[in-house]
Amino acid sequence: MDKISSTISEWFHQYSHDVYDFLVYYTGTTDVEDLVQEVFIKAGKGINSFEDKASPKTWIFSIARNVAIDEARKKKNKIRKNSLSFDERIWNDNDNQQTPEEILLQNEQKQQLYNAINMTKQSYRDVLILRGIKGLSVKETAEVLNWKETKVRTNYHRAIKALRQAQSGGISHEQA
Repeated sequence: MDKISSTISEWFHQYSHDVYDFLVYYTGTTDVEDLVQEVFIKAGKGINSFEDKASPKTWIFSIARNVAIDEARKKKNKIRKNSLSFDERIWNDNDNQQTPEEILLQNEQKQQLYNAINMTKQSYRDVLILRGIKGLSVKETAEVLNWKETKVRTNYHRAIKALRQAQSGGISHEQA
């Protein structure tokens, strides 16, 4: 195996789960396996353009974001508002000790949060997924989105505010 294949294989092992989760949140569907593969194929083809200024993780998330945007354009529609529910492993991390009623309530709350995130505008959705859900730092998020760190902080703050308003029913899709 050559150096490029070995590097991409290592990155796939390290980051494919995170890329999968990111694409689920970003696209609103759990059917993203082909997109995950596409991300790593593009990374392999473009590895010569990878600069050590960015971490491999943020570079791969940038590719994943672009793949998701391209996929949405191909389908000639925005990211689906009424999407399939998330992968069960995301929802059921600690559900073993909970009653069925508690699990149902928790899943409904998560679905409401997911729907509220998808009702916000694209820049808010991007920063909410990367910072709030995937836990990337301000610097990493700025690298993925090609923004300044101050823009990440500002948009994250505004996105949280818009999300709270959306969840309380005080904001419409057009305002988000």
